[in-house]
Amino acid sequence: MNNFDWTQLLNPEFYITLKIGGIQFGLYIVLFIIFAETGLFAGFFLPGDSLLFLAGIYSRDLIQNVLFIESDFINVTLLSLLIAIAGIFGNMAGYWFGQKGGYYLFKKEDTFWFKKKYLLQSKDFFEKYGGKAIIFARFLPLFRTFAPIVAGIVSMDKKKFMFYNILSSFLWSFILVFSGHYLYGVFLKQGIDLKEHIEFIVIGIILISTIPVFLKLLKKRPADKV
Repeated sequence: MNNFDWTQLLNPEFYITLKIGGIQFGLYIVLFIIFAETGLFAGFFLPGDSLLFLAGIYSRDLIQNVLFIESDFINVTLLSLLIAIAGIFGNMAGYWFGQKGGYYLFKKEDTFWFKKKYLLQSKDFFEKYGGKAIIFARFLPLFRTFAPIVAGIVSMDKKKFMFYNILSSFLWSFILVFSGHYLYGVFLKQGIDLKEHIEFIVIGIILISTIPVFLKLLKKRPADKV
């Protein structure tokens, strides 16, 4: 923390390996970020997909600073489960916020923490895909934050919302965390330590996750001009 640089806030590895007074806070920070990104509209800028992938790489360190478990598989499974639960509660918070403050959000002016255009784009996305939007949104930045809020605004059936909420959270968490964990092992056997290439991993995941969003926006342009 002595050589803190504000640019570190954009690096998921910073949160995972953060120590204060010799105490590792990585796991708690990861869980809080997942909750915030999926439940608080101010969390849209947080590193979601790349954070989960890197959490998989650091799964043993994250879990063993809280609970020592010898089994590598149990470590990564427990981490995925905790992240999935954080995502579920995050979406529940977003749904509740949408129910209680939907009208206010549509009337609210843009700020650094809130962009109305993201809310409107998520609303269109939700209306097009219905309940499945909750699943798709998990894997898309911005939509991941606003989809549960929109679900609350449009008063989506709570049982239906919870079904898609739980399913999407487990899929998102287990796919990305397990991918990070086991791909790290595969590359390590080839003499490549992914921990030494974190920047490229983060950039790659950001590109992969945002390309569908940009393609969707580009497809909309011709229609808008007509």
